[in-house]
Amino acid sequence: MKIDVITIDAQSAGSIELADEVFGVAVRPDILVRMVNYQLARRRAGTHKTKQVGEVSGTTKKPFKQKGTGRARQGSLRSAQFRGGGVIFGPVVRSHAFDLNKKVRALALRIALSAKAAEGNLVVLDKAAMPSPKTKELAAKLAKLDLANALVIDGVTLDTNFALASRNLPFVDVLPQQGANVYDILRRNKLVLTKDAVEALEARLK
Repeated sequence: MKIDVITIDAQSAGSIELADEVFGVAVRPDILVRMVNYQLARRRAGTHKTKQVGEVSGTTKKPFKQKGTGRARQGSLRSAQFRGGGVIFGPVVRSHAFDLNKKVRALALRIALSAKAAEGNLVVLDKAAMPSPKTKELAAKLAKLDLANALVIDGVTLDTNFALASRNLPFVDVLPQQGANVYDILRRNKLVLTKDAVEALEARLK
């Protein structure tokens, strides 16, 4: 698959051949759903917690005698039916992460890249670099390229000025190639890869 390469100033910079093994895979929504759920589950802190009966402070004395009062029998004021009592089967601190096969994770990334290419929402830049870290200047350049909502993936290292200039743009994310992931690719309308990113991703996913 051949795609045109442009510069940050919207000038033509030739073309590049994309590997079909990475950018031409059949799109499978079921794999993408599994991968997004996997990522979001691993992201959860899992710090939710309620106090159980044994953790609530209070007396352990029996409220009243077992028989003869005409009331329902009770063993503790810390039970769930009393105000201030514990919570039965409440959430506890735990990890929400689950396993997903490494081959499935790699396939999901290929599918996400291929989906953007198939939709026509893949843009290849010559390089993602700015002469100065000015957000206003970068926003103007991205507007010319129709990249108001985009994920930019560069090579191993990011250009410092480009990274700083993009920080205040609410719908533009910038990642190095090793940080490329399915969730961030899918949550933005456009995917922007530099030539270095294309080479690195193809070497990683072929």
